[in-house]
Amino acid sequence: MRLFELLLFVSDIGLFALIVFLQKGRRRIPIFAVSGIAIMLMVIHLTVEGYRIQLVFPYGITIISLAISGYIFFKKSGPTKMPRFISGSAYVAIAAMLVVTAGLMYAFPVFTLPEPTGKFKVGTQTFHLLDSNRKEIFGSGADGKRDLMVQVWYPAQAGTGKYAAFIPDTKILPYMAAQYGLPGFTFQYLKYVSSHAYSEAEVNSAQTSYPLILANPGNGSSRFLHTSQAENLASHGYIVAVIDHTYNTFATEFSDGRITTSTTDDLFSPDDDYRTSRGNRDKLGKVLTDDVSFVLDQFKLIQSGKVPSHLKGKIDLGHVGIFGHSIGGATAYDASYDPRISAGIDLDGGLYRLRDREGLRKPFMFIYSESEFERLKLVMDNHTYTEAELKRMGNTREWMEQVTEDKKLELERIRETVPSGGQFLYIDNTEHLNFTDVQFISPIFNLLGITGKISPERADSVINAYMLDFFGRYLKNQGGTLIDGSNSRYPEAKFVTSLLEK
Repeated sequence: MRLFELLLFVSDIGLFALIVFLQKGRRRIPIFAVSGIAIMLMVIHLTVEGYRIQLVFPYGITIISLAISGYIFFKKSGPTKMPRFISGSAYVAIAAMLVVTAGLMYAFPVFTLPEPTGKFKVGTQTFHLLDSNRKEIFGSGADGKRDLMVQVWYPAQAGTGKYAAFIPDTKILPYMAAQYGLPGFTFQYLKYVSSHAYSEAEVNSAQTSYPLILANPGNGSSRFLHTSQAENLASHGYIVAVIDHTYNTFATEFSDGRITTSTTDDLFSPDDDYRTSRGNRDKLGKVLTDDVSFVLDQFKLIQSGKVPSHLKGKIDLGHVGIFGHSIGGATAYDASYDPRISAGIDLDGGLYRLRDREGLRKPFMFIYSESEFERLKLVMDNHTYTEAELKRMGNTREWMEQVTEDKKLELERIRETVPSGGQFLYIDNTEHLNFTDVQFISPIFNLLGITGKISPERADSVINAYMLDFFGRYLKNQGGTLIDGSNSRYPEAKFVTSLLEK
């Protein structure tokens, strides 16, 4: 919560208390004085911090209070006596507006992202990349071809000026609200949330080059929702490129002002049988994997200077990692068959194209939410679903038997990575969206069970620690102590790799 919006809210509570508890003959001067203070705080708030819809009631209370108290203060006759019913109704209305405002301020705070823990300042740059060799199949791409927005975070020289906004493309915010079933104006306040990165800063010269890590958001997500992870890795000496997979995000704004929204859900229908649904997911997955391959090709051009960037000559293309969340985690796994990628991490994502390849023989870490691990544990334990369980899940026995068959193959794919340094763990008290910055946006998500019981800051800290340790070992040949097993500093991380051998 920002300082002046908090002071404005407190001043309105003070006004309400004066109106209710002071005797009528003694109200005139105190109410006028506090109204003046409140209007001053509102002007400062609007000038310094900016308007947001969650404070519409305090704005109204402040303006109306000053108008009425000013009229009473300056007119010569005494205040007009109001019927008790009208004054009582006004008190109830003001009290209700203040309570609603308190709820809105709690539910939609202007939060602060976690501070990166590394020694480097962080810079950021965004690229609009066009793949002239691929036709766009999910919508109308630029010239009918597949194009992507890719945001890069990197170690920077000491920056100057303000940090870049967490979500600078504010035109996409209504689409983000719609993704969560909320009115379009709900998330407009996110334009006031700051990142910890400087736009277009020079690359830090402490090293000749930095390992590259590619990242993939989940279905209906966005590159912005992995900002804290990208910034943290960049602060420890990595160049991190998060790909907005066009038409698989809730919205993407391109450099020409065009906005695309999610259409990939159209691949799936509740009437589909399991094999059709699986085939459509594999079809989507192939496009996402091809996106990664294309972006990796582009970084070769960025490194050579053919694509203009501060990153020219600074990218270590011999040490490339990848991670992703949800279907983006599956993309990280599938893309890791590319020999240019050395190691990868799947954050709570079920795999696709399971039958298209042999097992992956390189370091790969699978980090799951507690709820997803519990579902996988049922598969490992050969659980037979009761009719009551099937009814509660809304699935048929045939559907769940096919899910179980695929999950067994998925567990086999996880097991096959272990000899090459693979790990299998989950984070206690987490849910699916604890692996994204969604967990910081509203505590309501926690109350609804969208995120887990773990605090967002702690979840972020634990996940970042294990990602950093894993990439440190396999991209920098340093660290790598956390990923060997349980650690007292992070008791939430539960290693279950040994279960794969049973």
